Formats: sequence, C-alpha cells, structure tokens
Amino acid sequence: MEKIRIFSLGGLDEMGKNTYIIEVNEDIFVFDCGLKYADGFMYGIDYIIPDYEYLIKNKNRIKGVFVTHGHYENMGAAADLARTIPGIKFYATHYTKFVLMDLGVKEENIVEIEPNRKLDFGNISIFPMPVSHSVPGSVMYCMNTSHGAICYTGDFIIDPLMREKYDMDLGKIAYVGKQGVLCLLSESVFSERSGHTSPTHRLSTFFGDIINKYENRILFSVLPTHLYTIQDIFEGAKNTHRKVVIMGKKLQNFIRFAHDYGYLEYRSDLIGDLTNIEDKDSILLICDDKSNAYASINKIVNGYDKFITLREGDAVVFAEPRYDANEKTLVKLENDLAMAGCKIISLPKTKNILHHASKEDLMLMIKLMNPKYYMPVKGEYRYMVNNANLASDLGIPPENIFLKQNGDVVEFEDGVAKETFEHIKVKESLIDGKSSDDIGELVIKDREMLSDNGIVLISATLSRKDKVLLVGPEVTTKGFIYVKDSKDIIYGMKNISEEIIKRNIINGIVDYNKIKTEIRSELSNYLYEQTESKPMIIAVVQEV
Repeated sequence: MEKIRIFSLGGLDEMGKNTYIIEVNEDIFVFDCGLKYADGFMYGIDYIIPDYEYLIKNKNRIKGVFVTHGHYENMGAAADLARTIPGIKFYATHYTKFVLMDLGVKEENIVEIEPNRKLDFGNISIFPMPVSHSVPGSVMYCMNTSHGAICYTGDFIIDPLMREKYDMDLGKIAYVGKQGVLCLLSESVFSERSGHTSPTHRLSTFFGDIINKYENRILFSVLPTHLYTIQDIFEGAKNTHRKVVIMGKKLQNFIRFAHDYGYLEYRSDLIGDLTNIEDKDSILLICDDKSNAYASINKIVNGYDKFITLREGDAVVFAEPRYDANEKTLVKLENDLAMAGCKIISLPKTKNILHHASKEDLMLMIKLMNPKYYMPVKGEYRYMVNNANLASDLGIPPENIFLKQNGDVVEFEDGVAKETFEHIKVKESLIDGKSSDDIGELVIKDREMLSDNGIVLISATLSRKDKVLLVGPEVTTKGFIYVKDSKDIIYGMKNISEEIIKRNIINGIVDYNKIKTEIRSELSNYLYEQTESKPMIIAVVQEV
C-alpha cells in the first residue's frame, strides 16, 4: 500500500517562501526552499523563511531538496536550510547551482542535475523537465509513483521562441501526461491575466528603441538573477557603438558566469569599464537588490556612489518588476530623479519582466498533463482560486481540486485522495542581517513601539555604603520629545523617579526590582497624560 502526503511549509496564499513537501510512505522530498521579502512594516527584517521544525524532526527521512530555478522566492532560503540541517542535499541544474553557491550553499551540498535525466530513489524516481522562464536551466519536476506521476511546474511560460537554455520540452510534458498524472501542482501568480504571457515578456525591441532614441547616458536598473531581461538589454544595444558598463561585483560575477557558459550572448567589444562611465553615450547596468529595493539608484541620487554622478539629461530605466510594497519608495525616487533633470522610463503596462503563466499557459499545461487531481500553488489566495476555476472549466471535478493553506495535508492512499483534516503546524522565521535565528514577534513589537513613540531612559546612581542618591535621576530620550521644548515634562519625570527611588530605600535596603517596575508604570501613566504617547521606558539604577 502506497501512502502519499502533500503539503506546503510556505508559498500558499502568499508571494514567495515556496516550499512544498511530498511524502511517499517514509520518504520526504522537498521541492524548492524559497524566501519572502519583508514589507515596510517589518522594522528591519530582511526576509522571511518557513520554520523548518517539521524537517528538523524528520531530517533522516529527507531524500533531498529539488530546486526548480535560480530565483530567491524559490531557493533563497537554501543557505538557511543548509545551516539548520547540515548535510542536506540540493538538486539543481548548472546555473541554479551557481546561484545557490552565491547564496552560501557549499558545493558538496549540491548535486548537479541535467534536464531529461532521471533521478532514482529506490521505488521512486524524479524526472526534471526543462521549462521556459527568465533564468536558464529552469525545470519542472515529475515524481513517478506506482499510482501515477505527481508533477510540480515551478515557474513557467510557453513561448516557442525561447530556445536552447530557455527551451521548454512540450513533447516530454505531453508524454508524461499520456502515462498518467495523479496530481499536478501548478503556479498561480498570473492566473488572472488573459491570454498567453508571451510575447509581452520580449523586451529587446523596447530597449533598443530607448537606446536609439536617447543620445545621452542611460542607466538600467536590473535584478542580477533576471538574465533574460539582461540579454534583451544587450540585444537592444548590439547595433550601436555605445559601451555597456556593468556596475558592481555581484552583477559582474553573474554576467561573467552566464557568458562563459553560454547563457548570455553579447559582443566582447560592447563591454566597457570604469573609464567609460562619464562617456556621454554610455549604458550603465546597475544591480538592484530586492531585499533593499532601489538601494543602488538611491545611493546614486543622494550622491554617495563613488563612481557615478547623475547628470542632467541622463535616462534612468527601471528594467525590473514593480512591487506594491515598494511603491512609495519608487515614487519618491522618481521625484528625486526628476529634480536632478533625469528622464525616467518605466515599463509600459503591456510589457512584463516577470515570466509567469497566464490563463492560456496554465490551461495548456493542464491539457497536456491531464491530471486526475489538481492543486494550485504559489500565489495569493485569489490567484489560487482563479487557477482552480481554470481547471474546473477544463473538466476536472471540483472535488478533485485542492485549495489549501500552508500546513494543510492532502493525502492519497493507493492513488485515491482521502478526506483528511490533518494540519502540520507551520510558522515563519524572521531573518535580520546574517543571523540565522528567528527574530521573533516580540522583537518586532519592540521595534514597532520604538518607531511609533521612541524611548525614555532613566538612570540613577546610589551610594553603596549610605544608600543615598549620588547622581540623577537623569532623563535621556530618543525619538520621543524635543528636550529643549519639553523642560517641564523632563522635570516632572525626574521628580517622579526620584520620589520612587527614595520611598523604596527602607532601613538601608534597596528594592531595585520594585524601583524599576514603579518607574515604568508611573512614568508611563504620566507621559500618556502629558503627550498621549507611550514610549518604551528603561530604568537603570546602580551602586558605586
């Protein structure tokens, strides 16, 4: 009897953090291990990953992590997972392996795979098939079980013009569909968009028109992992005499690697160096970072970049996706660029940087695979609902379509879905900087309090011998009030604190805990009456 369980640690009803688990009897197979970038309300958090408690408890059962492609939403948490479970194996194509190593995953933890070459794990085999996406070496995975295949698409579009390293093997996909697909897990991000995504993602002509139209210097802001977009920029510039200057070691490393292995093509004489930065007609590629959106351009605008100084007449092209969470940052940046005399160019609504499957792409995938069961994944819940509706329109019975949340378990026994209310407890880990430890909700609450109301520090020094006040109490505030305009409030805080300290010195014995508690309590009430604010209050009382 073969028992299969499918659930997600992340990626359902959210953008990013994609981590899907398929268990076949006692074996665990992990598909993707992505991160989610924090929004502006996370107070210093860089990114969010799933809590790997379930995988830690069952680490001896894990056969590997199978990565679909080199985008951080799908593999950005790999280094965190590798630190959490040392020795865990990541299966990835050649380019994706490079991105994993750039993140910090050790080479000995990575098994390089080739599309259309089967991986055997006892009675289970996994077959990676090439799909078209904005990075080379993207694959979908087909897990072969005794009751049919379980397939996970990853990210894809259908475009016959994307060939070689970006090619999609529709024949293999159709063949798998003919053999029998038990369950298809398919992405949902563009499920609301009509038609095919292609050709809206083809941007070489658009970039070429910009390069030919503007005679002055042009700055392109790009994401280093979106190689297809970078290729389109090179295509747009190939018939010009301009020099393309690649700014930043990270972007240089990505482009050099991609060129060396045939993922990027451009004329060698097209590439300039730092001596070409001030050329009137140079093209500058600026590396952006989604964890700190538009940081590189911001640095240039504010005059902190040691190589680039904006000039009136420069054109700035945002050749990267726009995200709702960064809209305010982008609007302010565009205003600053306009004040500097720059021309701002954004992608029109008819063009797409992102390569995700639209309605017709999704329906064609469903028709080719012809699954018995269907599970929309990857995207906010409304996208998953639209994806489910497409499957229903194609004749898949509603009871065979699974709309789930993270942790909800779909179970099959001998190839038949069983009704189950099992739920795996899933949480999030908040990562700040290089720390691999979860920051936690309490820390976020403290940061929120500090950002809203600031901090008040009360400090005092007592004599160890006589137990009398020697210094203070002194009041220090940050982010709360302007001291010079609030002398009465400062004086009131000092008086209250001094009174609390003195009344808690009884017969030469000082109750320090009670002093600190009462200072926090009474000052909190006093400050709310005076300012209607509740700053964080810290009391420090020491002896000398």
